[in-house]
Amino acid sequence: MASTASDRRTVLADSAIGVLAEEGIRGLTHRAVDRRAGMPPGTTSAYFRTRAALLTALVTRLVRLDQAELQAAAEGLPPLRGVEDLVGGMELLARQRLGGEGRRRSLARYACAVESVRDPELREILTPHDNAGREAVRQFLAARGVADVEDRTHTLLTCLDGLVFDALVSGGDVRREALEGLVAAALR
Repeated sequence: MASTASDRRTVLADSAIGVLAEEGIRGLTHRAVDRRAGMPPGTTSAYFRTRAALLTALVTRLVRLDQAELQAAAEGLPPLRGVEDLVGGMELLARQRLGGEGRRRSLARYACAVESVRDPELREILTPHDNAGREAVRQFLAARGVADVEDRTHTLLTCLDGLVFDALVSGGDVRREALEGLVAAALR
């Protein structure tokens, strides 16, 4: 029975991500999640009593999905031997975040980031986590003698995130030249 409740919570959190991505923060209601999940009215409210509980579940699920994606991407790529490898990996991540399911999660993530300004619990959940992708960037920069590896890794990945955000808002893509510029700046 516990796995059924757990499965239902996951379905509801995934549905909440979809509602948030498609309808925005104002459209995120318990009823909208019920409809999207194809569940009877009141189901979401039974599992996540308040809007804050629903948002917390949504953000927790979002971070788990993002972490799994980043882990799999880093494990699927060969070790970063040069700048071209790092730029290529960043380009792949940007494409994943701008299309299909990745786009939906990106839209939801940015809406949640704005909400986290007023909600320390959400902000804590959204704080960048270590993963194989972050570690690969850290190792790449360290191997090239960058002194402040932690700060440069954070800045590089934050700038990549900003480019993805800009592409979502403007409807464009992340240009390879922009990524090359980011990596060059991180190596200075």
